Amino acid sequence: MTPGMIALTLTAGGLMVAGIAAAPDASHRQQVEKWRAKHEADYRREYVGLAGLFALKPGANSAGSASSNAIVLPKSTPPIVGRFILNGDRVRFEPQPGVKVAIKGQAVGGSIDLTDDEVKEGPDELEVGGIALWVHLSGARRTIRMRDDHGEIARSFAGFHWFPIDGKYRVTARFIKDPAAQKVHIPNQLGDDDVYTTEGVVEFTLNGQTVRLRPMTTRPGRLFFVFRDQTSGKETYETARFLYSDLRSDGTTVLDFNEAYNPPCAFNPFTTCPLPPQENRLKVRVLAGEKAYASHKPQA
Repeated sequence: MTPGMIALTLTAGGLMVAGIAAAPDASHRQQVEKWRAKHEADYRREYVGLAGLFALKPGANSAGSASSNAIVLPKSTPPIVGRFILNGDRVRFEPQPGVKVAIKGQAVGGSIDLTDDEVKEGPDELEVGGIALWVHLSGARRTIRMRDDHGEIARSFAGFHWFPIDGKYRVTARFIKDPAAQKVHIPNQLGDDDVYTTEGVVEFTLNGQTVRLRPMTTRPGRLFFVFRDQTSGKETYETARFLYSDLRSDGTTVLDFNEAYNPPCAFNPFTTCPLPPQENRLKVRVLAGEKAYASHKPQA
């Protein structure tokens, strides 16, 4: 190479200029920007308004704004809304006589068994006093999750912050299949175990290092990564970040760390997020994707 020339290397997401990532190509940038916009809209709808998480004890758990309740709700709700009755893995709600409680706008006229948020159709959300309540599973444990879109957490939400889109953090990885699929128990931040299926690891090169990550299979061909890296607790959220990718028919998958994002527990203490397995605690710095939340609230 003669003086004044610049070394160019083609990568999956753009060009490398003398070992430094150049701007990603226009289609890649549009793809990531579109993904980020959808992610932000989904997270605002699903997680920003969460305002409570209450563990259920076996038997009756009273709920309402009075401080004597097992589940104390905001002042916008009646002193006693009703009772959540836990019997094994079944949760039944009994409304307080005279209190207006609805599900999808339909009044709840008597006791009702509630579906939880693990069912495909979604949970039965009780609406009362401007809030919503439903059964949330933390591992195998039944809890009641509350959403209050006008509560303090929703009002003080500081938004999302991202690294600039960088083509060098979009890599092609090789899937190395395990002899057989296995069930793994991954603890969440509340100490409850979530059970996932894993079928192998992916291997790729990033910043000159060979890296392996173990994904969980959420559906055939869909890979879910929970990982930490050397930016965790500094530029990025200390516990973990999440990333999804699709397994291709040739046994490869494209990991775009520009789409790595914070779990909701980065900004909301009433969420349950899996911790990264030991093999997903990377020795490289991944300066891509979502940065640390502006004012992280510790886990409740």
